[in-house]
Amino acid sequence: MAVVRVRQHVNPLSEKYQIPIDLPDWNQVFPHPQRPLHIDIGSAKGVFAMAMAELQPEWNFLGLEIRKPLAEQSQRRKEELGLSNLHLMFCNANLSFRPLMESWGDANPLQQISIQFPDPWFKKRHQKRRVLQPALVNDLVDFLPNAGRIIIQSDVEELALDMVERLGEHPQLARTAEDWLPESPFPAQTDRERVTLEQGLPVYRAIFVKK
Repeated sequence: MAVVRVRQHVNPLSEKYQIPIDLPDWNQVFPHPQRPLHIDIGSAKGVFAMAMAELQPEWNFLGLEIRKPLAEQSQRRKEELGLSNLHLMFCNANLSFRPLMESWGDANPLQQISIQFPDPWFKKRHQKRRVLQPALVNDLVDFLPNAGRIIIQSDVEELALDMVERLGEHPQLARTAEDWLPESPFPAQTDRERVTLEQGLPVYRAIFVKK
């Protein structure tokens, strides 16, 4: 099989990432679509989502990834593993999150959202490319139930602080702790988290709950 080179960073504001996606039929995607749903925004190779799907079979997991080759590769790998409670798909979350959630209708089972180690886009003029923009925060809150959670993790403190600030600005979100969480709330790790911890470097984590 040929190795597909995948760009580490893509500009989510470019024209090719502004095209609406075809919405799935969730009854075809998940055998038990009514189970609690965890969405991982920026699922990359799907390592975290696959591990979580194996560890928590009573949940459904949906990974959203803007780099199409990674999304397609991870979906093929998921099928090889036979994980029926996991679906990985290509989309721009800032554009597609709301229509994806609306496509569930009144049966929306969303309970939890994770955004882990997203692209930092350090230059000020590029920060509008960061995934967690105010409009997306509003969309996340609109579809989370009361007590639903948003979990963020990053190895870049500047970016983690930016995400915390954006989430903290929403009146319906409350941070569960003032300080960074010392440990992940998840029983699985992303590739980036594993490498960061192996290097002895810090990971900045926070949880917000909808009130």
